[in-house]
Amino acid sequence: MNIASVQTVLGPVRPSELGRTLTHEHFALDFEKFYTPPPDSLKSDLDKKIELCNVGYVRQYPYGSHYNITFNDPDTHAAVLKDVKLFKKFGGGTIVENTNHGIKRDISLMKNISLETGVHVITGTGHYVSLTQSKSALSASKEEMYDLIMQEMTIGCNGNPEVKAGFIGEVGSAWPIDDFERKAIQAAGEAQAQLGCPVSFHPGRDPRAPFEIIRLYMEAGGAVTKAIMSHLDRTFITEESLLEFSTSGCFCQYDLFGTECSYYQLNPSTDMLSDAQRIDRVKLLRDEGKLDRILLSHDIHTKHRLIDFGGHGYSHIYNNVLPKMIIKGFTQDEIDVITIENPKTWLSP
Repeated sequence: MNIASVQTVLGPVRPSELGRTLTHEHFALDFEKFYTPPPDSLKSDLDKKIELCNVGYVRQYPYGSHYNITFNDPDTHAAVLKDVKLFKKFGGGTIVENTNHGIKRDISLMKNISLETGVHVITGTGHYVSLTQSKSALSASKEEMYDLIMQEMTIGCNGNPEVKAGFIGEVGSAWPIDDFERKAIQAAGEAQAQLGCPVSFHPGRDPRAPFEIIRLYMEAGGAVTKAIMSHLDRTFITEESLLEFSTSGCFCQYDLFGTECSYYQLNPSTDMLSDAQRIDRVKLLRDEGKLDRILLSHDIHTKHRLIDFGGHGYSHIYNNVLPKMIIKGFTQDEIDVITIENPKTWLSP
């Protein structure tokens, strides 16, 4: 990896060229393993394409619609391309695409979108949660996981040897962390120690999960300052747990902006934050001196969050969230740190 550049799907670029960056998004993935039946009274409304008459139900029960969680079909591809063009129009520069092994990464699509829009796209490597893995993948040793990461970061990606991964992630685990996921975290830590590269983690839906992931990663040699902990929106419900974790030194990422639902299907006991509450948590981190450890994104991975299907798109943070942050007391310089400087620091070698 060129020590003076960040690796995109179209080749290396200087960190100064990245611009405003979303650090956790998806263009295509297979999320069928996470289908969650909706209430019986809504099944007939969700068993069809997304239309004005049912989009409200889909927003509340997004994982109860097979069509909605099919995020790798032509309908999705067209909608994603349109949204990335809008992202560019509204000031976006780079998108970090977090799909890796287990949920069917599509590097060819990433290349095409980058070519058509002028947006820098960065692809990842490593393994997602064990639920999504094939039997052969589940039998992989830690050494084999490490070798795959090293190959894709330094030589070329499986299926697309002309493209190198620009980060390790999103490395996924459930709770409790199983043996496969533990090896994936450790392999990421060992590879990071060799490469000095950025890493992104998907924690299980339990407040203990981020702490355990960082422990395993650091014990394997990984640098905590190059790690992102994703999905804090649905993981740390109390301010106390967030502040305790923020002392770890890793990047704290609020990446579900635009997701507002009364009933969180993937963990019903969780009170999903609203965007207003997310901004308040980001403000709390700022007030605690952690401005340089904050990252924002949307984690778009279902159709209903794309503009063509009644959603907010990849430009939501720029168009709707940042203006509200200004109202809540953030300066433009602070917003630039969060949206430009912090991603650049994370991605830079």
